Amino acid sequence: MDSVKHEKRIDPWGTADIDDYRNLFDEFGIKPFDKFREKLSDSRYIRRGIVFGHRDFERIMECIEGNKKFVMMTGLMPSGKFHLGHKIVADQIIWYQGIGAEIFLCSADLEAYAVRGIDLETARRITIDEYLTNYVALGLTKKNLTFWFQSDYVVPYYRFRDMLTRKVTLNELKAIYGSLTPGKILSVLTQSADILHPQLPEFLGATPTVVPVGTDQDPHMRLTRDLAARFQSEFKLILPSSTYHKFMRGLQGGKMSSSEPKSYIALTDDPEVVMKKIMNSKTGGRATIREHREKGGIPERCMVYDLFLYHLIDDDEELENIYRDCRSGDNVCGECKAVCSEIMIKFLKEHQRRRKRSERIVEKILEK
Repeated sequence: MDSVKHEKRIDPWGTADIDDYRNLFDEFGIKPFDKFREKLSDSRYIRRGIVFGHRDFERIMECIEGNKKFVMMTGLMPSGKFHLGHKIVADQIIWYQGIGAEIFLCSADLEAYAVRGIDLETARRITIDEYLTNYVALGLTKKNLTFWFQSDYVVPYYRFRDMLTRKVTLNELKAIYGSLTPGKILSVLTQSADILHPQLPEFLGATPTVVPVGTDQDPHMRLTRDLAARFQSEFKLILPSSTYHKFMRGLQGGKMSSSEPKSYIALTDDPEVVMKKIMNSKTGGRATIREHREKGGIPERCMVYDLFLYHLIDDDEELENIYRDCRSGDNVCGECKAVCSEIMIKFLKEHQRRRKRSERIVEKILEK
């Protein structure tokens, strides 16, 4: 029994893949996102079911429909190249900013230092060069945006983080996260402060807050919601809401990881590198062209189709045609890879041009 529980633990520092997202509804109390999909269909990730679950999103939906103030909070981990997996969160930040959310964006440089051994100077450089510059090139603006480094912020934030220690026990943290180090404990409490501090009186006061995360971050959300409830008498905090998006698989079919360059496409990759990565990516094709023509491909197993689904094809009818032509065997993998490479390279060239024009806005974001 213990080994089974260990296998099912969702670990923010682990590497486990999620095979069936539906199981999370029963095991961890995450609710399906389906009922919000039609009203929020202008978001590609919501419309296509990539954002699949939530906790208390009803509160955020009420703010969206009633034009009421709400916060979208998220963090970035400055540990390597900014790739298409990171772009999923960036696109959501920009979408929420576009519908009027107050954006609170954090560089988790203390966590990078404590857990991943990245010095603060390097973390700052990665934050600016890889994350903020790409965010701005994708469409992030300074409007309604608060940005901070965990290592360099304001007194009320640090005071609140330290106050959190009174409302949680070591045994509770071990039950949620398993094995812990002092660095991980500090990271956990700092992340809870990241999520909750916008509601302190020194900031916005009690305000509905949504945090878009992958399922690996759900332990943080569960703990943070518990802490919010325990501080009701002192700060009247509203339990933060969360949405959950599917992980984008790596180009070789496994996990997309910054430590494995062949698994991802970085938004600063050169065209020849991009083409090579796409041409060598795993697909849902059959063993031979003849078999593929007869039986059709399996787009659900295809990393090239994932690139279309998550990033490259915004028109649903066009995406459906790609899916159908793969299933029927009308298109073979080489044809799809060629089309994908062309669209991806065109997108990246334009994105990299926008990166060069992003410096002024990045400087404004960094201003205190």
